[in-house]
Amino acid sequence: MVRESISVFDMFKIGVGPSSSHTLGPWRAAMLFLDKMENQYGLDQISALHVYLYGSLAKTGVGHGTDIAVQMGLMGENPETTEVDLIFPRISQLKEEKILKLKGKQPIDFDPEKEITFLYHESLPFHPNALTFLVDLKSGEKISDTWYSIGGGFVVQEGNDHSPQIKPVDLPFPIDTSKELQFWCIKTGLSINEVVLENESAWRDESETFAGVMRIWDTMRQCIYRGCHTQGELPGGLHVRRRAFELNKRLLKGKVYSDYDSWLAAIKEMPLDFNSVLDWISCFALAVNEENASFGRVVTAPTNGAAGVIPAVLQYYILFGNGNSTDKIVRFLLTASEIGSIFKKGATISAAMGGCQAEIGVSSAMAAGALTEALGGTQKQALMAAEIAMEHHLGLTCDPIGGLVQVPCIERNTMGAIKAITASQLALQSGPDYAKVSLDKVVRTMWETALDMNSKYKETSDGGLAVHVPLGLSEC
Repeated sequence: MVRESISVFDMFKIGVGPSSSHTLGPWRAAMLFLDKMENQYGLDQISALHVYLYGSLAKTGVGHGTDIAVQMGLMGENPETTEVDLIFPRISQLKEEKILKLKGKQPIDFDPEKEITFLYHESLPFHPNALTFLVDLKSGEKISDTWYSIGGGFVVQEGNDHSPQIKPVDLPFPIDTSKELQFWCIKTGLSINEVVLENESAWRDESETFAGVMRIWDTMRQCIYRGCHTQGELPGGLHVRRRAFELNKRLLKGKVYSDYDSWLAAIKEMPLDFNSVLDWISCFALAVNEENASFGRVVTAPTNGAAGVIPAVLQYYILFGNGNSTDKIVRFLLTASEIGSIFKKGATISAAMGGCQAEIGVSSAMAAGALTEALGGTQKQALMAAEIAMEHHLGLTCDPIGGLVQVPCIERNTMGAIKAITASQLALQSGPDYAKVSLDKVVRTMWETALDMNSKYKETSDGGLAVHVPLGLSEC
């Protein structure tokens, strides 16, 4: 029987900030839409194109760069490889010339201010993150194609239950729940990451998996490094100053370095105590999400709004937990991805569906479970750590000020990382009899909480901090 099969490379996607649901998802939807149009009709048959953004995509679309993402996707730019420094110049050129080259080759008249419509008060029933492409063909025929961005960069076309990004395969160890994961671990004697690695073999050779996961980590670590070495103010009008740069500079006390490796060596040479370790964890998380807020290159982990938690905890493990080897890094990320997939299958990783518990909560659970197994914990302890981390994020709302992935999003990544480490420590010091709540029960509870949550606390900027702190206003 073929069940939903989610790979480590589905959970961890290289892309562009600031949001997996509102930037990466619409970007990929635009690309997939054009592939379909090209195959069925030919791009040269398109005479006009209009895009409608619904619900949450409309309400926070400008702050999340949804309109920018759609335009980049229609240009044929790949979010994994596009030069991030050229995004805004290309968007400015399109705005000025009003000529869009579909997939970079077929020009049509396109004025973004007229052809992209934000439907703030309309929402489609399947998911709050919806966008429709309306096409006029030269034959006079009109084509309407609707897509949904369902979280973590995953998209589905209307009428289809499964994302075209996910290729179904028969896995040796099919897993939908933590109970099934634990069953396979007990039956085979394998650790969580070993079970995941066996499943990944259904898609590719082990050497390819290791190389691909290390590419994910290389993107994460370079994001940390860039964030720690870029100063200034984040875009969007909130006037949020980057903090990772100043914190990194203060913690290193004038140490000089020229690249990631020498920087890491400089950190290791510094005298460390409890407070400085906490500061470094916060610094790593801040760095990633400040890059994310600036349309930088990031990895969904499992989303962009929560992109800093797992890199910060993994960097902590590398620096302070003897985790600096290819094998240990890959196995950490394999374990994290499996825990994330359990949440995606049993609940959601979309803040528009579940609030911030679906982003920061899930990423903290992923990091906690991965760190626990990496530090020698049993499978049960790893799942316990994931449960503890999520249990203490239940009900967390998503109310971004100004529709930007900045306040409170950036700081929440520091909280999620520290909670993950605390959850791991608690699990490592606990026996099985301490586990009163299973991971599956907390996944179910999270989903029921999401269903009960008022829609204004689900990435709409209609409630909470978003309505009490006007854009650009500082009370400090």
